[in-house]
Amino acid sequence: MHKERIGWIGTGVMGSSMCSHLIRAGHEVSLHTRTKGKALSLLDMGASWCISPGEVASGTDFIFSIVGYPEDVEEVYFSGNGLLDNARPGSVLVDMTTSRPSLACRIHRAARERGCHSLDAPVSGGDVGAAQATLAIMVGGDDGVYEKTLPLLNILGKSVSLMGGPGSGQHTKMCNQIAIASNMVGVVESMLYARKAGLDPSSVIDITGAGAAGSWSLNNLGRRIVKNDFNPGFFIKHFIKDLGIALDEARRMCLALPGLALAHQFYAAASALDLEDLGTQGLYKVLERLNGMEQEEL
Repeated sequence: MHKERIGWIGTGVMGSSMCSHLIRAGHEVSLHTRTKGKALSLLDMGASWCISPGEVASGTDFIFSIVGYPEDVEEVYFSGNGLLDNARPGSVLVDMTTSRPSLACRIHRAARERGCHSLDAPVSGGDVGAAQATLAIMVGGDDGVYEKTLPLLNILGKSVSLMGGPGSGQHTKMCNQIAIASNMVGVVESMLYARKAGLDPSSVIDITGAGAAGSWSLNNLGRRIVKNDFNPGFFIKHFIKDLGIALDEARRMCLALPGLALAHQFYAAASALDLEDLGTQGLYKVLERLNGMEQEEL
């Protein structure tokens, strides 16, 4: 593969692992993140530090971003030291943050006005998928730009697909989050039921996870619940953001999605209980408290 000059913005739970795959593949990587200390492992691998997103963009041909919230995307792309005003003509901007479809379309228009290209390419698979490069990557944008970027996306994920024009990647990620939201409620309720019935939760996952009830959330996050591991593979606070975007889009399309609305309430309760920095499996702790089971052993 031709070695590319790549820019990277964001080194959180997933971003650091993702960026490391590009470095290991031999690409020249320049990066920026708000806290330089979080990028030290990547700098030790050979990445170059930049003081702003604009500096990243000025010397690279493909720029990837994965940050927290739509307002962070706005800042990274549209500020004076942002990507759009400093990107080289012909460069490709790839936002992998889960964000608003309308913002993806706005970035696409602004990039085109500046002689650049953009893709919205949110991902699914959490910290494990990022570390193992097995992410599902849902892409929105122009076909030619997608094909040009695909070799790099294939380094980051196992399943990569162009879903349509600008914003389509973000809409697909909303479909993903809607499916996960209600499923996660089922997973934590199943674990609570198993515990109250005196069953071994690990054995329950072994058998139900191999049948029709099997899901990524049950087989992966269910195991973390059993181990009392609530560290974030994906933050509750970011999932609340995603569900809010999905509900906003549903209202815009005049869709009633009661399962999504109910799941959103549970996750909002997690935030109210100061659990928002846990992983999404932390929803278990909300229902645990509702059922007065905090002091019982799992």
